Amino acid sequence: MKEEKKEKLQEEVLNEDAVINEDAAQNEETTPQPGEESAPSAEEQLAQAQARIEELEDKNLRMMAEFDNFRRRTNKEKLDLMATAGERIFKEMLPLVDDFERAIDNVQRDNAQAPKEDERYQAMVEGVNLIYQKFLSFLDKNDVHVIETEGADFNTDEHEAVTTFAAGEDKKGKVIDCTQKGYKLGEKVIRFAKVVVGE
Repeated sequence: MKEEKKEKLQEEVLNEDAVINEDAAQNEETTPQPGEESAPSAEEQLAQAQARIEELEDKNLRMMAEFDNFRRRTNKEKLDLMATAGERIFKEMLPLVDDFERAIDNVQRDNAQAPKEDERYQAMVEGVNLIYQKFLSFLDKNDVHVIETEGADFNTDEHEAVTTFAAGEDKKGKVIDCTQKGYKLGEKVIRFAKVVVGE
């Protein structure tokens, strides 16, 4: 009798151990060990991949926009630099034009008193005029133009008043005389015309 009870108890203990071992084995399969992570499901992996793609597309678009802005800014700076460099050169040439005009005025005054048969003098007059015309043609090709003043309304964007002169109503606010020609490079004034304005 005692032996039967002993055998039953041993069987029960063995059965309980087997059940405990099965549970432990199942827990080991489903529960991640410390330091291990459970593998993400396919849906989670897809969501992560889509999020990464969107992030990279956004970065790519931003970089393309930044590069486009950089390219435009660089091109504008180059054009501004070229225009500014040209402006400085043409500004420094304008006193030469003034000198040519003064020389031509003096030559024409002297020409009236010079003997007409002096061929050398006539050749010199023609030479000065020819050089002056070539110089004006060069300026014109490079988009440098004289600011019109004769009979024009006084405009502070193009004219600089050196003095005013009492004039009739029809000359009020108009340019009466020009003491120094003004010039534009394209649409930009590079030297204001110095004028006398009627009041």
